[in-house]
Amino acid sequence: MNVPLYIAKRLYFSDKSNRSSRLAVRVALLGIIIGVMVMIIALCVVVGFKRTVSDKVALFGSHIQLTAFESNNTFELSPINVSDTLIDNLKAIPHVKDVSVFLTKPGIIKTAEQFQGVVLRSTDKQDIEQSLLEGTMPVNPNEVALSLSACRKLRLKTGDDVWLYFVGDDVRVRRWKLTGIYFTGFEDADMLFAWCTHDQIRRLQGWTEQQASGIEITLDDISHLEEVADAVWYQTANRLDDNGNALYTQTLEDLNPQIFAWLDLLDMNVIVILLLMFAVSAFNIVSGLIILILDSVQLIGTLKALGADNRLVRSIFLYESAMLICKGVGWGTLLGLALAAVQYFTHFLPLDPATYYVTFVPIAFPWLWITLLLIAVVVLSLLVLLLPSGVAANVSPARVMRYE
Repeated sequence: MNVPLYIAKRLYFSDKSNRSSRLAVRVALLGIIIGVMVMIIALCVVVGFKRTVSDKVALFGSHIQLTAFESNNTFELSPINVSDTLIDNLKAIPHVKDVSVFLTKPGIIKTAEQFQGVVLRSTDKQDIEQSLLEGTMPVNPNEVALSLSACRKLRLKTGDDVWLYFVGDDVRVRRWKLTGIYFTGFEDADMLFAWCTHDQIRRLQGWTEQQASGIEITLDDISHLEEVADAVWYQTANRLDDNGNALYTQTLEDLNPQIFAWLDLLDMNVIVILLLMFAVSAFNIVSGLIILILDSVQLIGTLKALGADNRLVRSIFLYESAMLICKGVGWGTLLGLALAAVQYFTHFLPLDPATYYVTFVPIAFPWLWITLLLIAVVVLSLLVLLLPSGVAANVSPARVMRYE
């Protein structure tokens, strides 16, 4: 029989503790619950925020883009010839979810009172449809979808005629029909991009069906971004299309460095929150253990008088503390996941999309990281208790008897 564990259970479930020790245990338990709850919520919010913002950014550029190497930094890209062989080779790369072409063409929308510079963009991806507020995405020639911000500025609604001006060697004017209004929360991108079909841009550019502005690659998990980007680069670095163009590989982070630098700062915020919460929880645990030891001085003296060694006495209080820690971690996990689930399903906590790019606090459940966090909390808490548990081992039976 495990004697230290048996005695620890009797002490933990006993109702004979004095009032001060019961209060100390409850305070320590509450500290652990709050600490673990805040840790889990912080982890779910930050991971959810990074995933949501990354997915929104990918709507306008996908995870990896291939364009002509000679293209400039504008949206007037040189065409590349896209072959079925190249598409199939890219799809064969691990963690690649989808490969499609995209086309872009800068233009100007003008109404009687306002004008707005836009970039016409077409893609085979359907992700942008999730951001539609009204109407449908263009499926026929001379149809276009605009953002809510652009429609408000230009005072347009679905079904209205949209006059687009294209400036090159000469000025061309086209009248299209507004079929859909979308909103992603990225104010700058929403104001910039207008969506149409491939055929519309190819006719404006004078391109064939095999030509496109570039290729966009969507991954099944953005955590493999650098790995897949390297594989794409090796596939295309020494490859020229039928027009002799070299292909240039860019990742989502290369195309949006400011946004991802901002997202990286969130990792530091999470680390600070985790450290602070663990420090608070550790202080409560240590305080509670010391009070439990002082409350059990007579028991310690009796056990030592009966021949118990220091290791057995220390093990008793470590077991008792472990029960307290596991209970606090369990309740904290349940409450943290419950609050995260409520936000996940109800979105009751709003955010300003002009600042945070999302309309509500996003939540994700990174189960692996949550599991590792809980294991780390339990292990580190027990390690912290090794030193104060030595107080129990150093109690002298003779002093206890004189005290009595």
